[in-house]
Amino acid sequence: MPESERVPHAPLSTTTHGGNPTVTVSADNDTTVPLTETPQSHFYRVIWRWHFYAGLLVIPIMVMLAITGIIYLFKPQLDALMYPQHVTPAGTVLSFEQQLDAVAAAYPAATISTLRPPAAADRSSEVSLTTAQEQNLTVFVNPYTGQVLGARDDDNNLQNWAVTMHGSMMLGTTGDLLIELAACWGLVLVLTGLYLWWPRRANAVWGTLIPRFQTKNKRIFWRDLHAVPGFWGAILIAFMIISGLPWAGFWGDNFAQVWNRYPAGMWNDVPTSELPAAVLNEQVKTVPWAVEITPLPVSTLPHSGHDHGSGSEHEHEVEPIGVDAVAEFAAAQHAPPGYTIGLPQRVEGVYTISAFPPDPRDQLTIHLDQYSGAVLADIRWQDYSLVPQAVELGIALHQGTFGGLFNQLVMLAVCLVIILLSVSGAVMWWLRRPQGRLGAPSMPANFPLWRGAVLILLVLALIFPLVGASLLVALAFDYLLVQRVPALQRVLN
Repeated sequence: MPESERVPHAPLSTTTHGGNPTVTVSADNDTTVPLTETPQSHFYRVIWRWHFYAGLLVIPIMVMLAITGIIYLFKPQLDALMYPQHVTPAGTVLSFEQQLDAVAAAYPAATISTLRPPAAADRSSEVSLTTAQEQNLTVFVNPYTGQVLGARDDDNNLQNWAVTMHGSMMLGTTGDLLIELAACWGLVLVLTGLYLWWPRRANAVWGTLIPRFQTKNKRIFWRDLHAVPGFWGAILIAFMIISGLPWAGFWGDNFAQVWNRYPAGMWNDVPTSELPAAVLNEQVKTVPWAVEITPLPVSTLPHSGHDHGSGSEHEHEVEPIGVDAVAEFAAAQHAPPGYTIGLPQRVEGVYTISAFPPDPRDQLTIHLDQYSGAVLADIRWQDYSLVPQAVELGIALHQGTFGGLFNQLVMLAVCLVIILLSVSGAVMWWLRRPQGRLGAPSMPANFPLWRGAVLILLVLALIFPLVGASLLVALAFDYLLVQRVPALQRVLN
C-alpha cells in the first residue's frame, strides 16, 4: 500500500483492529499508526504516482546526461592529456599572419574561421578551419617556428561526442526537445521526491537524514539509498537542471527572447546584419550565451578614393587590418589568456574578439570593422542585465569552470548522485513490482484535492510549457484510458 511507504521506519505490516486498518512499524520503532483515508493520503498517492511514472520515463536520459556531463566537466584535464600540444619557447614568436600562412600551406583548400593565441608561453596556437571535404579541424601550430604540430577532428572526438549527446542525443531538434522534456521532468522529480521524503514525525532521523545501511530489509536499504541522498542533493540537482535549461532549444530560445535584452539605442550608430551573433557559434563556440541574441555587426567597405571606372573593382582592393593588429588591440583591452579571434568570412564580415575565462565577469565580446579597425560593439559583463548575468554565472558553475577543481568536484558529486538516484529508483521499482505488471502506485478512487493538482499543472505549464503539455497527455491517458480499461489497469497498476 502507498500509505505504508509514507512511514520511513520499516519493516512494515498492515493489520486490522475493529475494522480500522493500521500500519504496524516494527524493528526500528514499535508503534502503530492509524491508516485512514484522508484527502492528504489521496494527494500523497497521486504525487507518488507522478513521481513513479516520471522516474521511469526520464531515468535513461538522466543517466546519460550525468555521464556525458562528467566527461565534459573535466574537459580541461582531458584535453591536456589527449592533446598535449606543448612547445619549447625559443626566441621570437612569429606573427599570427605567418602562423596562419603555415596552416594555409598545410591545408591549402581550407577555410580558416578562428585563431586562438597561445594561452601561455609553452602552448601552441590553435586555428579552427573547415577543409574542402567539410571536415572541421583544430590545428595546433608552434608559434615560434610555424610548424603544424597536429590537428584535432572537432566532429569526431570524445568531447564533441559528449556535448552532442548531452545536448541532443545526436537526434537534432527531436533530441533537443527530448532532453529539455526530461530535464524539466527532472525538476518535477525533485519537487515530488521532496514531498514524498518529508518526514511525518518531527524527530525522524534514521531513514530521513541518515540512511539505515545496517538493515537486512532490501526494500528499506534501497529506499534509504534513494531518499536520503535525494534530499541532500536536491538543491544542487535543481540548480544543475535550471542552469542547463538556457541551452535548451524551445525553453532557452523563448527565455532569451523575454529576458536577454539590451538597450535598443546600443545599435543606433552601428551597421548590423539580419543575423544574430549566435551564427558565430556554428563551428566553434565564439560568443557567450548572453551575446548570442545580439545583432551581428557588419564592416563598411571603404571606397578606394578613385571616382573613375568600376567602383567594385577598386573597393575589393582594400585590405583588412590583419589579425596581428586585432591581437594587439585585444592585448590593449586586457583580453584574458585563451581568448579567440573570429576571422571575417565575407567582405562585410567582422573580426570578433571573445573570451570565456573561468570567471564569467571577465567575459568580453568585441566586434571590429575589418577594414578600419573601428569598434562596432564592445559587450562585457557590466552590459549584461541581471538575468543574463545569472545565466552566465550558472553556466560557469554548471560546467565547473568558475571555482576550479572544487567546482568540478561538487558538480561531479551531483552527477554521481543523479546516477545513484536513477539506479536506486529502478531497483526499488524492481523489488516492489508485482509479477507481470508495471506496479505503478494506485490512483485513489476520489481526489478531493484536485484543485491543488490543477493549480500545480497550470504553474508548470506556464513556466515549462513542454512539461505542461506532456502532463496533460499523461493525465488524459491515465484518466480516460488506464482508469477505464481493466486490462490496462492490470498491466500498469
